[in-house]
Amino acid sequence: MPYQPIENYGVIGNLQTVALVGMNASIDFLSFPYFDSPTVFAALLDQEKGGYFQLTPLIDGARQKQLYLLDTNILLSRFLAPEGVAEISDFMPVSMRTDGHAEMDVPTQLVRRAKTVRGELKYRMVCAPRFNYARTPHRTEQRSDKEILFIAEGDGGMVMRLRSMEVPMRVENGDAVAEFTLHGEERAGFVLEDVREGEESPCEADHFIASSFKETMNFWRNWMERSTYKGRWREMVNRSALTLKMLTSQKYGSIVAAPTFGLPEVVGGGRNWDYRYTWIRDASFTLYGLNRLGYNDEAAAFMRWIEARIREMEPDGSLQLMYGIDGRHDLTEMSLDHFEGYRGSQPVRIGNGAYNQLQLDIYGELMDSVYLFNKYGRPIDYDGWQDVTRLVNWVCKNYRQPDEGIWEVRGGKQEFLYSRLMCWVAVDRGIRLAEKRSFPTPPETWFKTRNSIYNQIYTDFWDPKKNVFIQALGHRDLDASSLMMPLVRFLSPTDRRWMSTLRAIEKDLVEDSLVYRYRNDDGLSGGEGTFCMCSFWYVECLARSGDLEQARYVFEKMLGYANHVGLYSEELGPSGEHLGNFPQAFTHLGLISAAYNLNRLLDDPRALV
Repeated sequence: MPYQPIENYGVIGNLQTVALVGMNASIDFLSFPYFDSPTVFAALLDQEKGGYFQLTPLIDGARQKQLYLLDTNILLSRFLAPEGVAEISDFMPVSMRTDGHAEMDVPTQLVRRAKTVRGELKYRMVCAPRFNYARTPHRTEQRSDKEILFIAEGDGGMVMRLRSMEVPMRVENGDAVAEFTLHGEERAGFVLEDVREGEESPCEADHFIASSFKETMNFWRNWMERSTYKGRWREMVNRSALTLKMLTSQKYGSIVAAPTFGLPEVVGGGRNWDYRYTWIRDASFTLYGLNRLGYNDEAAAFMRWIEARIREMEPDGSLQLMYGIDGRHDLTEMSLDHFEGYRGSQPVRIGNGAYNQLQLDIYGELMDSVYLFNKYGRPIDYDGWQDVTRLVNWVCKNYRQPDEGIWEVRGGKQEFLYSRLMCWVAVDRGIRLAEKRSFPTPPETWFKTRNSIYNQIYTDFWDPKKNVFIQALGHRDLDASSLMMPLVRFLSPTDRRWMSTLRAIEKDLVEDSLVYRYRNDDGLSGGEGTFCMCSFWYVECLARSGDLEQARYVFEKMLGYANHVGLYSEELGPSGEHLGNFPQAFTHLGLISAAYNLNRLLDDPRALV
């Protein structure tokens, strides 16, 4: 059976992990029980070895459709044929506390329910887990025809339980299998769950699937009702918000960049990374997006996670650029050589070797998030200011260092424009925060550094022959990260030099509504697609420059590149196919920001002044 395209998947989650469900109703990717746990299903990366959980009607040539129940993360996969209509419901229960928030660190459950809407249809269920990235064997224990245990080998091995609520199951070659027939309006449900010693299964309760379905639906809809966004494109903004919430760890408050690893930036290439971690870079974008939608609790939880990382700074004030969802520092990269990779894309990596790179831009994004949270969330306290002072002082001493930059190049360190720009942001936000709160600062050092960086950008990173801001010192290449210059208020969105740069970016990096990061060699083999996040930055730049009609045109064209349920990967290929890890938090954050600002300016163009 051929690999499903990346864009053929919907996702379900419970604020602890996320599963990818294909339009064919096969769950082909799941890290279990947490976002960064080893996979139990990874057929998306190796159909033979990876493992999967399939629940499908046996209908040849059926039309397949997939949709979310409105304002929820409950996914429906439909199969339509002359002999009948089948529907598979998939969700991961989210248990609510009395205050309406999700319970923390509860056993992970995955609920699947088959229903014949019309006709009389046969179904087949196969649950074939492969533990520890398909590296650890397991034994299968059948407790009854309705209960099967999957037990990973070794001390402390994971135990998963599959329960059938209506139909009998059997074991074949270590997998759970069921074949059954459902008439119109009949249902058959299955629950795969994490077995914890000494804890009873919630499945023991009467009508568990029906009650958990209703509870999970109410959780997502109640959460969605808290959104303050009432503008244009609300359905797409809401889907992006629901996706970001699904990528959020309820226990830690951190947000993973994507719930997957190993999905290639170009099919057959080697740019296959693990994104199941939290980047400091995402801080200001996340805080901005959550606050703009009215999700202040989520913003506060993420900020607490950020503050914990700031407290872990090295004595000199330096930070790591990414961390595990629990804040762990070691993200050692390794290859899973036994996996063939998505459509043969190797190597398949877990861990991320970029964690120990130097990327100076993270200090600007971090300080911008501190500034925003002080403004819209909770005022920073004395101890927090001491940490901020150390951080800004470190930037003042180190901003000239060459680094690997926002795109985490592996071809050697350079002095990148974007890194220098965000160092300016770090010092600028420190100064603004000090002035706003009357905090003590070393004013001469901070002001002198901010002015120096500002002047350097206009002299060292400006190419007077091409009339553009360049990617890095010693190069004359363009980089889409310079689209952030007006967005962080370094310069006016109508600045003469900026408009010249924007026109050059449009000529060299933009194809219709799609934007490449850059075109030059970055030290890695193989090509890549256009970056969805950069396309949304482009929309904001157009809008802020006053070209609202073009901004709307480009934005609405970009909305058309979402998959069938409104999700985006990191990149788009030549024919609009999705590439890279999926779904991508950064892309959905970019969509929210572009929609919010474009909608605001369309309502009141005077806000441009």
